[in-house]
Amino acid sequence: MEKKMIEIDHLVKSFGDHHVLKDITISFNRGEVVSIIGSSGSGKSTLLRSINLLEEPTSGDIIIDGKSIIKGEMDKRELARRVGMVFQSFNLFDNISVLKNCMIGPINVLKKDKATAEKNAMKYLSMVGMEQYINARPSQLSGGQKQRVAIARALAMEPECLLFDEPTSALDPEMVGEVLDVIRNLAKTGLTMLIVTHEMQFAKEISDRVVFIDEGLVAEDKPCKDFFSHIEKERVASFLKRMNH
Repeated sequence: MEKKMIEIDHLVKSFGDHHVLKDITISFNRGEVVSIIGSSGSGKSTLLRSINLLEEPTSGDIIIDGKSIIKGEMDKRELARRVGMVFQSFNLFDNISVLKNCMIGPINVLKKDKATAEKNAMKYLSMVGMEQYINARPSQLSGGQKQRVAIARALAMEPECLLFDEPTSALDPEMVGEVLDVIRNLAKTGLTMLIVTHEMQFAKEISDRVVFIDEGLVAEDKPCKDFFSHIEKERVASFLKRMNH
């Protein structure tokens, strides 16, 4: 039987009178690769940011491996260790090297010694093809290179689940491919991955499941092959048509 890793129960998130997430109940299994799609402003990124408490939900619950992160059954440090995040704008520290960017979390949060953190950082930087840039500052890199470093930095925490918030949306078109290749390879490793993306062809290739968020609600949640081949809802059809233009 598939093991549920993340359970979201009646999640609501409002900013003042604006209800971004209206009532989301969904779960994600360990080892699953799920693409989360939908129009801009539908609540996809807010959903992702709620899972690692970058956004504080208004109501509802989020349970990771049986522990409620809303009720404080898992402390922030354990959450940071188990759930990693890759942002659309990279969020790297510009004043330190690529290598140090990937060591800072393991040293400060995981309390790893410097040698272990460095060895680990090197392993993940070479996994994303960035080992020759370890002494560079992020400002010296292209967008695609920055995002590959950001992925290595998230992996250096050895998380059980990785959240990707539109990892290619800030990139020039010619750099999108190199980042998608890295994510494709990761998808084969058995890591649990939730990916908010506008890249439909990519979602089709790598996802086990596709979730369509529409106006703060889960409008569709299907295995990938069914999602793209049996489109029943008009909202989904018109969204996909728009995306394919």
